[in-house]
Amino acid sequence: MKIGELAAAAGTPVETIRYYEREGLLPATPRSEGNYRIYEASHVERLAFVRHCRSLDMTLEEIRVLLGLRDAPEAECGGVNALLDEHIGHVATRIRELRKLEKQLKALRDQCDEVRDAAQCGILGGLAREAQRAVLRRAPIGGSHGRPEGQRPAARRRGAAR
Repeated sequence: MKIGELAAAAGTPVETIRYYEREGLLPATPRSEGNYRIYEASHVERLAFVRHCRSLDMTLEEIRVLLGLRDAPEAECGGVNALLDEHIGHVATRIRELRKLEKQLKALRDQCDEVRDAAQCGILGGLAREAQRAVLRRAPIGGSHGRPEGQRPAARRRGAAR
């Protein structure tokens, strides 16, 4: 099958497939005389595996490790267990961070209980006060998951595509 057929079969955009190929998550494929890549059912299965791992918020590096172990069926699965245990720890940390964020957002929402002019909005005032406090403390303004804005964790910098 051609890449468009693979994309349809796996429910994955063509550009994502090409990205996974560049990242080495999908094996190189033979080409037709017309220079089209030729995919097989095994590509659909591997792509589905990668996509499912991404849906579990695994990094491309984690998926690469899992694929390596999957491609070596005689290997022990202790590495899989260790990888998943570490990933569970990351998820637990993020859940704690998200609960803290939810608490902060609810406290902020409680600062405005009625519709007013924007100049009198409790939420906007609260946001401005907290931003000013961060400037005075010279604290980095947090982005998603408590990281400085624009900074992604090292494992995610190499590939956030899903």
